[in-house]
Amino acid sequence: MALPATARPPQPGASSTLNSTPRLQRLKAAPRKAGEASFFFWDAHFRNEAVKILPGEFFVYDEDILITTTLGSCIAACLWDRERRIGGMNHFMLPEGVGDSGRYGSYAMELLINEMMKRGASRMTMEAKVFGGGAVISGMNSINVGERNTQFVIEYLNTERIPIVSKDVMEIYPRKVCFLPASGKAMVKRLASTNTDAVLAQERAAAQKPVPAASGAGSVDLF
Repeated sequence: MALPATARPPQPGASSTLNSTPRLQRLKAAPRKAGEASFFFWDAHFRNEAVKILPGEFFVYDEDILITTTLGSCIAACLWDRERRIGGMNHFMLPEGVGDSGRYGSYAMELLINEMMKRGASRMTMEAKVFGGGAVISGMNSINVGERNTQFVIEYLNTERIPIVSKDVMEIYPRKVCFLPASGKAMVKRLASTNTDAVLAQERAAAQKPVPAASGAGSVDLF
């Protein structure tokens, strides 16, 4: 995948680390909103600046920085305005909950849509790609957390009249998702079961945090 020259790492001698590209420096220095992702890094596989979305977080941008997350039973919704070329991703754990937190689907979707609109996107030209909702714990399918999350996001987007152009949901796999918000390109990798413990540990850590008081873009590539 060809990337703009600005996305390439510094040449030898130009900088002491790959993590000091000009765009990474700008992103790291910018003020962060509540719930906005803040872990920026250089992705060696894609040779591009990247930001990691943790459970309860979101990120919106109008350039093709790589937005990435890892999912178990959680859901990541990737929204893209096909005309204004603005996109974003969230990562939520449950459909509903007490308090205003991006861990809960209803609030996470509001955060993502509102931030996109603040940047000039329109609901009329948004489309969605949806990932996650896996039954990743063997023998615990009766809880149906992944299924509930999947059903919620599909119904929510249908109510908001935002079409889902592609999805990779449910089944038994943890997933890694990457999204390029200016082009709308999404990529998903189904992870081996050996990755389940790390994904569940990430979700448990997020669950223990205090909750604040109350176009070609339709394709999904495997990598």
